Order: sequence, then C-alpha cells, then structure tokens
Amino acid sequence: MSTVAEIKAAIDRLTPEERCELEALLHPREDDDWDRQMKSDAAAGKFDAINRDADATHAAGKAVPLNDILRGP
Repeated sequence: MSTVAEIKAAIDRLTPEERCELEALLHPREDDDWDRQMKSDAAAGKFDAINRDADATHAAGKAVPLNDILRGP
C-alpha cells in the first residue's frame, strides 16, 4: 500500500473491531487518575464481592440483559 487513497480504501474494509484496534494504535491513550485508581482497587480485591454477587446472579438466571437495561421501561 503506497498511496493515501489505497490506505483509505483498506480502512473502509476493516471490521469495527479492526477499526478500534487501528484507532488505539494511532491514538494511544494514557491512563488517567481514574484509570490508575480503578486498576489499583481491582488489584487490591475491592471489587471481588461485587463480582461474586454478579456471577451468582447470572448463574441463578436472574441477570437482566444489558440491552433491556439500556432500552429502559
């Protein structure tokens, strides 16, 4: 691929996932304070109880599909 037009055409053929991958490559994002805090909290196990509860809810068949939540009442 040697021309901008060829590159644009190739980008148009990418899947949404591949476009995200390309975007991340071209525009890397540094972690901000919130990201660092979330990673620290996760490493410290602060979300373990929430995750166990979510897993149990799902295993019991009581989880609500995200699409239903996003659609609203």
